Amino acid sequence: MQAKQHKSGVKSGLTLLQNIPMFAGLPDAQLEQIARMAVSRKVARNTTIVYVGDSTDSLFVLVSGSAKVLNRDAEGNEVILCLLGEGECFGEMGLIDGSPRSADVVTNEPCELLVIAKVDLMKALADNFDLCLNIMKSLVLRLREANRKIESLALMDVYGRVAKLLLDFSEKEHGIRVIRRKVTKQDMAKMVGASREMVSRVMKDLERSGYIRVEAGRIVLNED
Repeated sequence: MQAKQHKSGVKSGLTLLQNIPMFAGLPDAQLEQIARMAVSRKVARNTTIVYVGDSTDSLFVLVSGSAKVLNRDAEGNEVILCLLGEGECFGEMGLIDGSPRSADVVTNEPCELLVIAKVDLMKALADNFDLCLNIMKSLVLRLREANRKIESLALMDVYGRVAKLLLDFSEKEHGIRVIRRKVTKQDMAKMVGASREMVSRVMKDLERSGYIRVEAGRIVLNED
């Protein structure tokens, strides 16, 4: 009975991994090996998964839910570095260079995670070039996003930063750009370096001017 349940768990883990960009293109045998390594974990909303300064001993895969990556100053003020959604991973940087965690990761809503221990991931990396390449692509993407954020903070006013953030969050759906990701104005403010009141004012101005349309469960970006 236990063997049957274990086999079912591996199959379920394999299905999850097949839909994660970091593991795209890996053969089923390699995915099954990783699925056996991974431990499923469910966490509640507003849970800190990792703390800045912690030793890096695991890779986390966000199966469902969302989380924010943030830093705090000495007074407790937060800066949100990025938001993570379904299918995204975190913790890979410290696994590569051995450095402690560089930021806190806090859940925005109930989340399901797959946790892969460092020793197991290193074995998988040694066996598969495609996995190494996928992690490199992930790190390059993070670097490009960081460069774009630095550029926007340096060159754009708050209106421009909010508009760019909305565009970054949007995706094409039936020919129009929509945002379905749940993000509060407070979190937006912490991402663009402004007050919540200023972000609210910008959102109202964008809506009044016809650039966005706020509907139940989504925001529509008008590109005309």
